[in-house]
Amino acid sequence: MIFSSELIKGTLKTIILKLLAENKRMYGYEITQVVKELTKDKVQLTEGALYPTLHALEAEGLLTTETEYIGKRVRKYYSLSKSGKTKSKEKVNEFADFISTMQFLLDIKTKPI
Repeated sequence: MIFSSELIKGTLKTIILKLLAENKRMYGYEITQVVKELTKDKVQLTEGALYPTLHALEAEGLLTTETEYIGKRVRKYYSLSKSGKTKSKEKVNEFADFISTMQFLLDIKTKPI
């Protein structure tokens, strides 16, 4: 089962911030592949969702970018800024609390991935 884009949309910033906190720096396609792999294909990020979110996080000052040339290709790497590191922790804690609240509210027993 692939999760709906509606569910993913509300968590995308948190996913990106957490991945960058763990991996220091990543480029867009790499983010999509890591998410796909970690979730066993249940979460598949589209470019149409990922890049606007990366640009929004950058505009908020939470990400910094670094461009590298690999042959004739240009790769843009994203990293957390100082405020991004703080925000990452806040967003993960907020989301964990939200999940706990929803599990209680909906009377859901957790299942492994």
